Amino acid sequence: MSVDQSTNVQHYYGVTLLDTGNGSAAGSAGPLAGVRVVDMTTSYAGPTAAMYLADLGATVIKVERPGGGDDARSWGPPFVEGASAWFASANRNKQSIVLNLGAAAGREALLRLLDTADVFLQNMNPAKLSRIGIDGETLRRRNPRLVYCAMSGFGLTGPDRELPGYDLVAQARSGLMSVTGERGGAPQRVSTALSDVASGMAAAIAVNAALVRQCRTGQGELIDVSLLDTDLALMAPRVAAYCAGEPEPAPSGGTDSVLAVYQPFEAEDRTIVIAIGNDAMWQRFCAVVQLPELSADPALADNAGRRADRARITELVAARIATRPAAEWLRLFAEVDVPAALVQTLAEVVKDPQVVARGAILPVQGFPDSLVSIRSPFRLASQQTPRNERFPVLGADTRTTLLDLGYTEEQIGELAAAGAVGLAASEVAV
Repeated sequence: MSVDQSTNVQHYYGVTLLDTGNGSAAGSAGPLAGVRVVDMTTSYAGPTAAMYLADLGATVIKVERPGGGDDARSWGPPFVEGASAWFASANRNKQSIVLNLGAAAGREALLRLLDTADVFLQNMNPAKLSRIGIDGETLRRRNPRLVYCAMSGFGLTGPDRELPGYDLVAQARSGLMSVTGERGGAPQRVSTALSDVASGMAAAIAVNAALVRQCRTGQGELIDVSLLDTDLALMAPRVAAYCAGEPEPAPSGGTDSVLAVYQPFEAEDRTIVIAIGNDAMWQRFCAVVQLPELSADPALADNAGRRADRARITELVAARIATRPAAEWLRLFAEVDVPAALVQTLAEVVKDPQVVARGAILPVQGFPDSLVSIRSPFRLASQQTPRNERFPVLGADTRTTLLDLGYTEEQIGELAAAGAVGLAASEVAV
């Protein structure tokens, strides 16, 4: 990271951020500017959805419980100056207020906030929602234009709708784990918060679609997003192939793709992957690896034939790939447009020239370089500079939000004293 003191511009991993004095980047209003989102989700899927909406310019008010706030604030290590890296990675560009929904005054404050909202995201148990009067039907009767997004493990319907769900559970139940792992080994979880991040993306897509209709008609929507449904969507090609007659898949070390060749290989010095996507590419590949007998074999001219003889092909290819360093193979494949890549470590990923050029890694403002988040996986021509305000301190915006809702300073003090709302620790100390 470098800082130009004369212009107060920060340069970090290829991203240029102009400090405007309030932690936001200049020119980053985004297409959702003016949209108010109330985010009452915890953990990772819901906060990710709300963060993507915030990245697009929405004002996101994160409602947290008294005490510890969002569960993810305590997820760690690692912590950087007391801040969870996991929490920071899913909560940029938000405000934080603390409301005690166990208190009538806390619930009333939430309802007043929701009266002003365009979007509400929550991931609470359906029975609890109804008990405290913030289920979808009740809130949309009160505010017909509200886009209400319910996020859960298994959805709002079905026999398991009230069961708790986490990423691991969804990966297991969707079949995703059943095809992941080394050949002959036990099923494995994909080692990232895959269900959560993909569910956040799905929710953000649905919310944006509902906002278009809200703008046109004034009507809101009830959106139902679950981790299980998301992982089933990720498994769509495998489920479709199984139902069409493919044998039940099992862990294969990533060697059972519908395409052949499409898997990792060991070069002389390290692992690479090679992806043969069509027949012309196959011919170019065979020429580069100097296996003319394979390119000349009519039985291997199409993907079906190559799949049928996958074991023989991969044995020959593996022997040839092992004879040269990875960098040499990647150069040769690039020259003939055959997709290939190193299997990179995270230490390499954060320095990858393409990752750097795309500005994919964002610094968390006000923290050392070791606390970062990942830029949203979309780029807008109208939003050249990413919005990148640091994650909020717990309760940092309670006072200003309540003032905006019409509460007086005296009323806020009374609510705080009664435990119905929580203020930032710095305000309490004062």
